[in-house]
Amino acid sequence: MTKSRPQIGIIGGSGLYSLFTDAREEFPDTPYGKASAALTIGRLGGREVAFLPRHGRHHQYAPHGINYRANVWSLQAAGVQQIIGVGAVGSLTPSIPPGSLVVPDQLVDRTTSRVQTYFDCPRVAHASFADPYCPTGRRTALQAAEKCGWPPVDGGVQVVIEGPRFSTRAESQWYAAQGWSTIGMTAHPEVVLARELGLCYTPLSLVTDLDAGVEEGNGVTQHEVMEAFATSLGRLHGVLDELVPLLAEERECACASLRPGAL
Repeated sequence: MTKSRPQIGIIGGSGLYSLFTDAREEFPDTPYGKASAALTIGRLGGREVAFLPRHGRHHQYAPHGINYRANVWSLQAAGVQQIIGVGAVGSLTPSIPPGSLVVPDQLVDRTTSRVQTYFDCPRVAHASFADPYCPTGRRTALQAAEKCGWPPVDGGVQVVIEGPRFSTRAESQWYAAQGWSTIGMTAHPEVVLARELGLCYTPLSLVTDLDAGVEEGNGVTQHEVMEAFATSLGRLHGVLDELVPLLAEERECACASLRPGAL
């Protein structure tokens, strides 16, 4: 019997394992080594979905040490065409408090050491990246969150830093002064790799804290972030339950056509 291939992939934390029914595991081969973990494939909202914990099953990979190329490639190899990227972020403004759900529309890369392309020499290609996220996926995510009674923040700029440390107060204040709204460590190069493969990428950013420069205090701690994320897991599950069946089975966006060809 031929197994069905999941069209939708979710990348996020290990707490999302409980989403699925009738789950199985697959570990697709990639030219880039092993992904962070095996894919867990199961049913969600009547659809076949593949889940990948980006930090590994035991959170053993720091943001700068994740094999992003293998992760995104493994999802495509399994049949995924649309990726939902779930991540914890800090807020750079009091107007977006902890507990908010943000669906950003822009990204700024401040990482320093990550391989961020499939086009190693001598293959050369230049991906169109003016609008990083799938516009159709974003609209659908906003709709799903509203249906769940969790009014989302529509749009905003997420700045991605190298990590694993959090920002200094001066760095945080500088990011905020640019008008950027949230800060995280994993959205890049995940989304650009999806673009290079012609995949849709829809972000769901959960605000766990106010970043170091936003208010006085001791700054962000790992415990604070993990605790806040765990507290909102139930609400995230609800949004994903609504979002997955709403995503179109036949894509009408331009994401697939934006996949660049090697020169």
